[in-house]
Amino acid sequence: MATLTHAQPLQFGALPVDPPVVLAPMAGITTSAYRRVCRQYGAGLYVSEMITSRALVERTPLTMQMLRFHESETPRSVQLYAVDPAVVGEAVRILVDEDRAEHIDLNMGCPVPKVTRKGGGAALPWRRNLFRAIIGSAVQAAAGRVPVTVKMRKGIDPEHETYLEAGRIAQEEGITAVALHGRTAAQMYGGTADWSAIAALVAELDVPVLGNGDIWEANDALAMTEQTGCAGVVVGRGCLGRPWLFADLANAFAGRPDRLRPKLSEVAGTMREHAAYLAEDMGEQRGARDFRKHVSWYLKGFRVGSELRQQLGLIGDLADLDRSLNELLEQTGEQDYPESIIGLARGRSTGTRKVTLPEGWLEDRDTCAVPFGAEIDVSGG
Repeated sequence: MATLTHAQPLQFGALPVDPPVVLAPMAGITTSAYRRVCRQYGAGLYVSEMITSRALVERTPLTMQMLRFHESETPRSVQLYAVDPAVVGEAVRILVDEDRAEHIDLNMGCPVPKVTRKGGGAALPWRRNLFRAIIGSAVQAAAGRVPVTVKMRKGIDPEHETYLEAGRIAQEEGITAVALHGRTAAQMYGGTADWSAIAALVAELDVPVLGNGDIWEANDALAMTEQTGCAGVVVGRGCLGRPWLFADLANAFAGRPDRLRPKLSEVAGTMREHAAYLAEDMGEQRGARDFRKHVSWYLKGFRVGSELRQQLGLIGDLADLDRSLNELLEQTGEQDYPESIIGLARGRSTGTRKVTLPEGWLEDRDTCAVPFGAEIDVSGG
């Protein structure tokens, strides 16, 4: 088992992050309901779904709804997507002046085509002066009242890597910390994350660097920290259907060997709690529909018949869920946590693909021009 020998308390400005674990923003997943379920298993930082700066400035109803935090959620962490320095500055001022967040993260790592084709996400650091202007505008607008961090990828593809230069620029502009996913945009979520890139960025910067990519178990987080020297970890797909991973991470960083392996009845209880939170936030029918996508992740590895899995994936309300979960436990009985799935990848996994970019994007690295139409007005990714 990996052990941690050099851990230092992680701070984002005056904000402690203990244990040094951050829940990565995931569109449609890291809602307030899921953050609440995860948070009960361990402290750290739990980031909102991606909020589009333009949509925040225009106060679109969906965005303002996504910015609602339950009273138990503290500190409140918001991730902003931005491609226009002026707009991101105004968005940060809204978050700070209206006391909507204690931490702001800037999305410079999203690899999905609808974002990169507009020059946003993982495509944006290639335009280094525009990247600098966005970071500087956000930090200046925050004015030290809340910490501002940035999350990015290695680059667009192996021929267009940006992470070392982008990390230096972010540090020069006053960013508090940098999180690096050890994949390019072209890799999407496939292949293996390059932890050596995280180590290279740690060596390059003075601000804390957090590592992201292929943390499926708590021991992976310890291994990444040992191998790269990163100050903390960002966890995404590894916690899908497994909010108790945050308890394992807390134990690991505290030097404790304890790991949670919940039985099927305990998993069913967590599923019911998650769905109830969604119903509370969205209304029962909409919340039940939103919960459906989580079912297969929660039940991964357990012996559950296909008919019952399908039934759980079609629930229309909490009563449907209760009936199906009761039937599940009656049919299958108690089951121990399936050891066979420990350490396996979760969520989407895609092969390498050509990154969709705006026309002429790679030709001029130094322009500060904001790409036409890049300021999307829909939050959530």
